[in-house]
Amino acid sequence: MKSLSLADRKVTTDRPAFVMGIVNATPDSFWKKSRGAVDLALRLIDEGADIIDLGGESTRPGSDYVDAEEEIRRIVPVIQQIRRHSNIVVSIDTRKKDVMQAAVEAGADMLNDVSALEDDADLGPYVARTGISLVLMHKRGLPSDMQNNTSYRDVFAEVNAYLTERIAYARQCGIGENRIILDPGIGFGKDRQANVELIRRCGSLCGGAYPVLMALSRKTVIGEITGRSVEDRLCGTIAANILSVLHGASIVRVHDVKETVDAMAVLSEIGYNE
Repeated sequence: MKSLSLADRKVTTDRPAFVMGIVNATPDSFWKKSRGAVDLALRLIDEGADIIDLGGESTRPGSDYVDAEEEIRRIVPVIQQIRRHSNIVVSIDTRKKDVMQAAVEAGADMLNDVSALEDDADLGPYVARTGISLVLMHKRGLPSDMQNNTSYRDVFAEVNAYLTERIAYARQCGIGENRIILDPGIGFGKDRQANVELIRRCGSLCGGAYPVLMALSRKTVIGEITGRSVEDRLCGTIAANILSVLHGASIVRVHDVKETVDAMAVLSEIGYNE
């Protein structure tokens, strides 16, 4: 059984991994069907998502950041509407303290920070005060230029060292170890070989002491392996997610919740030993 500690409760799943459904309240996220608001969130909940990951700022390669006021305008009404219907875990994909504060006040439970607390000095102390859970992700550079430098001498060692340092920073801010989740940042400043290595070894990050979130859904690496366009990467994504869980992932972040829930059910019944 997998578990996550939130500020006000502990959540568990009997699945091999939590299924996190993606809702992008943005006009420019790379997978158009992930762009939406309340209707999309409620559909993913009905399909069996354990967590909704809501974002108001695209971080796809080549994207530009937006200001906090715009993010808040995009996401807070969605959180409020979700809370009228469900107590599901709501994760917020942001790098900004002001956005996260508005989200928590509206009912959010978790921060998913692609900057691993680097972009806003006030964010770590805020997370500590509220007791929300936190995803620390590895990336290199900014979304606008992160694919310009994808060379590593030893990608696992470098990502592992970075996340170890960010854990130390989070702990210095007062964030409890049981609130920390790691994400190796598939596709964020990494080439095909690096991504594959991180998928294979995801469960060993930082000694395997923290839950690992894997965000593989329809990403470029799936297209590079299969030769498929983003519209045709569902089967490749399902395979990659199953393999990541077998290699130690605790959360899979996906666009296609229903299909992933089915894949986790089959994996649980036939082939998964925790």
